[in-house]
Amino acid sequence: MELASVYFLGVTFLMFVIFAAIVARTLSKKQRIQGEAPKYKMMDED
Repeated sequence: MELASVYFLGVTFLMFVIFAAIVARTLSKKQRIQGEAPKYKMMDED
């Protein structure tokens, strides 16, 4: 393989890993609970 092909595959794989990490963090239950906590706190203050 040429150097450009290896570079392209590396960058593509890196972007896939970053995307998968973002999706996993977004869908994690712990993160969802922490993200919605301020909303419920504001609703309780009213």
